[in-house]
Amino acid sequence: PNGIPIEFSCNVPGVDIRSHPTLIDSAPSKTAREGAEPRSDVWPAAPSPTPADKRKVYPGVGSELFHGIKKK
Repeated sequence: PNGIPIEFSCNVPGVDIRSHPTLIDSAPSKTAREGAEPRSDVWPAAPSPTPADKRKVYPGVGSELFHGIKKK
């Protein structure tokens, strides 16, 4: 309802798409052609990134999607 596109995905046993990512779109946008890695020539560095000791990680949130195992 708010116009934000969402991509859903799931793990496939024995397949790790991160090891050999492939762009199969026949007409990729300029942004897609930039690739998945950070690019300092495109995106500016964060002026004041959150210090590592102030970052929060919430175990289990989405871990079943990334690791294939639901944490309790």
